[in-house]
Amino acid sequence: MLSAPTRRLSAVLAAGLLLPAALTACSDGHEPSGSGEVAKVDGKISITYLQKQGDQEYFVGEAAGAKAKAAELGVDLKVVNLGNDANKAVSEAKAAIAQKSNAIIVVVPDPAVGPQIVQTAKDAKVALLTSDDQICTTGPDPAGCAPENLVPRIGFSGEQMGTEVGKRAAQEFTKAGWNPAETRTISAWKQDVTVCTSRVKSAKTAFLSGGGNGVQNVDVATDNTPTGAQDKIAAVVTANPTVKHWVVWGCNDENVQGGVTALENAGFKAENVIGVGLGAYLACKNWSTDKPSGMKAALFINGKDVGALAVQTIVDKLKNGKEFPKEAFAPTTMVDPANWKASGVTCS
Repeated sequence: MLSAPTRRLSAVLAAGLLLPAALTACSDGHEPSGSGEVAKVDGKISITYLQKQGDQEYFVGEAAGAKAKAAELGVDLKVVNLGNDANKAVSEAKAAIAQKSNAIIVVVPDPAVGPQIVQTAKDAKVALLTSDDQICTTGPDPAGCAPENLVPRIGFSGEQMGTEVGKRAAQEFTKAGWNPAETRTISAWKQDVTVCTSRVKSAKTAFLSGGGNGVQNVDVATDNTPTGAQDKIAAVVTANPTVKHWVVWGCNDENVQGGVTALENAGFKAENVIGVGLGAYLACKNWSTDKPSGMKAALFINGKDVGALAVQTIVDKLKNGKEFPKEAFAPTTMVDPANWKASGVTCS
């Protein structure tokens, strides 16, 4: 992800009262490529949800939201944890078809397997929907994919999320009153994941326009894990011994938590670090004690909303013939030490 709204919306989803105003859907009225010719289902619908990193807090929530919505709608749902195994994504898609699933929802560990999964679903005339991460019907890299060849996706807007993170980072930077020449920003993400690139790029733009102009940025390629980010960012900090203040953002909470930890281990005090997470499920652990933390805020994304919406979208297609939107987004909430508990964040 990794992987990512409020608990109040989750309650609405669970009650089956999802309002169009709560979501932003993008569609030109035509079925995006990759969904194939899928027949309506008159009987009970069977869905297989294939998730990367299924034990991560965000995806645990996503599975829970999907299961709750499936139970409400009378749908059979099987959730499969793919871990980080891209080959398993392909084999489990084939297994789902062999087990007569009417639809597959997938969060791919690697977008390179996208075309193979698309073709597998298309040949079997099984509905295919992605959540969180994009895949392309014609090539391994969604970033170079024509819009009409992207598989319909349920999730969050990378641009919107990144913008919110960058704006908050700029606010914290302005409040701190740091000298731009003595400050660096770190953008940390797995650089072959399209949605991550969108988030980070938007964060950079929003930070600069929000008051961070003049601060140099360092791009850090990571594996989107806390330890991976920590190792890479620690090396960057060592290579820049004259920098006094650091601002850290990334694709997810894991990257930012790794950065905050690396800076803490390097001797930086909390007042010289601004971390703005994305997910909040790790960020909130820093706020569970009175100890000052460089993690100043995080954008809360609730996987339950995405899982529920993905199942609802499949059912609308197979029962009512409603075309898939190209993308459908759930809202987000910025949280910090003062409001994270009231916002319903679950720490992992």
